[in-house]
Amino acid sequence: MLAGDAGEGDVIQVVSRAFDVLRCFEGHEARLGNLEISNRCGLPRSTVSRLTHTLTRMGQLVYLPRDQKYRIGPSAVAMSTSMMKGLQLRNLIKLRLQDVAEHLPGTVGFVIPDRFHLVYLEYARAANALGLHDVTGSRIAMATTAAGHAYTAALAPEIGDALLAEMERDIPDVAKVLQPRIENNRRFLREHGYVVACGLWSPHINGLAVPLWSPQYQTFVVVTIGLLAAMYDERRLHREVAPPMIELGRAVGELFEGAEGDLFNNRLERKSLPVRTNNNKIIKTEETNDLEARTRRPRSARSLRARDGRR
Repeated sequence: MLAGDAGEGDVIQVVSRAFDVLRCFEGHEARLGNLEISNRCGLPRSTVSRLTHTLTRMGQLVYLPRDQKYRIGPSAVAMSTSMMKGLQLRNLIKLRLQDVAEHLPGTVGFVIPDRFHLVYLEYARAANALGLHDVTGSRIAMATTAAGHAYTAALAPEIGDALLAEMERDIPDVAKVLQPRIENNRRFLREHGYVVACGLWSPHINGLAVPLWSPQYQTFVVVTIGLLAAMYDERRLHREVAPPMIELGRAVGELFEGAEGDLFNNRLERKSLPVRTNNNKIIKTEETNDLEARTRRPRSARSLRARDGRR
């Protein structure tokens, strides 16, 4: 269920459950049997069996007789490929992420929400940086990551509370991590424009994230970074990581603002994007693009309308 649909009674359960089954397949090579899918989805095995049979007939899954397991089918791959085709916006976002990754030794990502998780659409890191996620499409838990805390804090309170209530019903142990922090996250986001989460996903990883509204996806998306806690404690996150990440959020927001009508124009000339170094000195990266040069400053998360889940 989408955060904006929480509380509505018109969800068709069989459709919702079919998507729950497809979500179990993380990566094109994943192979899962009905029992494994049942355990991941929390659905009865008999229900899963009917769903996988139907999805196989539709081409969304493929059955592997030798393994007695399923994998993502050609129809699902074709559908996802057609959605990604020609999206220059993602290429521009990746360039922005790389600009920051060249100066901070962590994984910088652009993620979108998917029920109780967030999915990496793009990521970047320097060659010598810690590798937290290897591929686009990696999923991270909403309740235990800086990105998830930033996303839930950006939602209008009634929408965020409904999403949290759904988490408490379906994944209560995980929801206990987010529940006591959500009010402080909302307040900190209003005051500073970002959210931090230290040691939640792993005691060795600290994270910082900036949410922004996407007109294209009609939801909040997040730019986030994970760094080694031994190198970047919370104080250093605020002092050295927050400024370039806020700048990154602004740059990505400007891309969204300017994407309408210019998204497919193939002109990727790049100009400079300011990035702060560890001593807070602003430097200029070598390139940016003329699409961004024509955009306007995006609205902040706290100023957006509540009617579609925005503050």
